[in-house]
Parts: sequence; C-alpha cells; structure tokens
Amino acid sequence: MQLTSESLEQAIEQLAKLPGMGRKSAQRIAMHLLKQSDDYVFKLADALSHLKQSVSHCSVCFNITDEEPCRICATEKRKTGVICVVEEPKDVYVIERTNEFNGRYHVLGGVISPLDNVGPDDIRIKELVARVQSEEQVDEVILALNPDAEGDTTAYYINKLVSPLGVKVTRIAHGIPMGTELEYIDDATLSRAFSGRSAV
Repeated sequence: MQLTSESLEQAIEQLAKLPGMGRKSAQRIAMHLLKQSDDYVFKLADALSHLKQSVSHCSVCFNITDEEPCRICATEKRKTGVICVVEEPKDVYVIERTNEFNGRYHVLGGVISPLDNVGPDDIRIKELVARVQSEEQVDEVILALNPDAEGDTTAYYINKLVSPLGVKVTRIAHGIPMGTELEYIDDATLSRAFSGRSAV
C-alpha cells in the first residue's frame, strides 16, 4: 500500500527495523508521533541522538556507559574478587535488578557460535583472561550465560582458560521457574534441575 506521505513512509520503514517491530506496529508508532507536540518529538529525537553520541563501552568490563570507567567499576562498594561474566549489557541490568550480586561484571559481547561464524577471538574472552591475571585477588568467576548450546560451549571454553589460573569458576543455577508446573517443563530443563539440586 502506498502512503500519501514519503516522510511517513520513511519513518515507518526505519521503525520497522527495530527488533520485535513489525510494519503495523511501526505504522502505529509513527502515527502516534504525528499526534504528539513538536516539543515531545524533538526531545525524543534529541535523546536518541545523544544516546548514540554519548554511550560507549567501559574499558574495564565492557558494559555500556557514558562515564569512564562505568559506575559499577568505579564504585569501591562492589566486591573486587568476584567477576560475573555475561553475554550482553542487557544481562547486567537483569542481574542488577535482583540486588543479589555485589561484585563486578565482564560483558563478552556474544557467545561462541560456530554456526554464526563466531569464535573465541570474536568475543571478549582474551580480555577476561587478561583481567583475571592482572587484577588483584580474583577469587571467583561466575558464568551467567544462557543455558543453551552456545552458552554451554562458551562456559566450557572459559572454564578451561580460567581454572588453571587458580580461580574458582562457577555457573549460575538453571532449573524450574517459580510458579511453573512440572508437566509443562521440557526434559532438558528438568534434567538440569535435578543435576543442580541443592539442600532445602
């Protein structure tokens, strides 16, 4: 369908490129923006522009930040002997919401995935090893990677490199989500839950 406005068509086309966004959703957002005040739309555009210009990766943990180093690496209240390894910056936000972890992070920027031509040199594993060797007294590296084939491969590879350095390597527990009935759990998840069981 041809729209009557080329500018609207371009906006819809760009919005539709966002993850999880189809053409209909993009059209709804574009139409919504047209109804908003100029002030709102310009503030949104300015915020997006500022986001792209100001945000970079922390030189220590590779989380996204607009400060150097990031606030987590800069604060002295965080435990320095524990590093939690995650795949992407969004994982840091998920873990921080729990208020259960008070150490530092290392963002790999992906996982080993031969099918996608992503090898160990394409993510920040070398930087992790260098960090473990150079930082004072790293006691534990926690692998908070997704429980899938790529996450398992990456965890295995990191364990092989970091364990010989005398550092304890652990992995977050995987199992059955709260409120889920056993009959709806897949075999792999149930198997992990049994192998990773703990005392009550």
